[in-house]
Amino acid sequence: MKWDEAEWAALMRAGNAGDAAAYEQFLRAILPALRSFARGTVARTGPNVEAEDIVQETLVAIHLKRHTWIESEPIGPWMRAIARHKLIDALRRHGRHVRIPVEELEDVLPAEETTTDYPRRDLERHLDRLPARQRGVVQAIALDGRSIRETAEALKISEGAVRVALHRAVAALAAVMRLGAT
Repeated sequence: MKWDEAEWAALMRAGNAGDAAAYEQFLRAILPALRSFARGTVARTGPNVEAEDIVQETLVAIHLKRHTWIESEPIGPWMRAIARHKLIDALRRHGRHVRIPVEELEDVLPAEETTTDYPRRDLERHLDRLPARQRGVVQAIALDGRSIRETAEALKISEGAVRVALHRAVAALAAVMRLGAT
């Protein structure tokens, strides 16, 4: 099923502006795509989870969180993130563990906090242990004080890739510092 993001975004904007009919049309329009997504993911995870449960939980979450959608951003990634979270929640409830590669979540990972308990000089001392992309991201965000967006523009990579690189760099630096490496 095709994700018609432009139409959905227009309907959601109208719905968020108070047009109840447009919002109802939005919910009806996304339903087939959500069902297709849920059925496809449930088919890969096994019979422990009902696709329709995921669809219903996703619709409720979209309704409750519709104010969090940034109207200047595409609606598809926002909706897919909610649907993925609802699938993961359902699998957790049923005792099924799922491993999703971090690359598939790069658009939905929250920005990592840039403050650490370590002094700036320790961070600078260990920075050269990181791969170039991670080093550039940490330098820009943690040391130069740039935002995720500014860093993405400066390094000519997506904001999601900045978040992933920052997350990996923080984990790597934390491991190095925990081991007391010099």
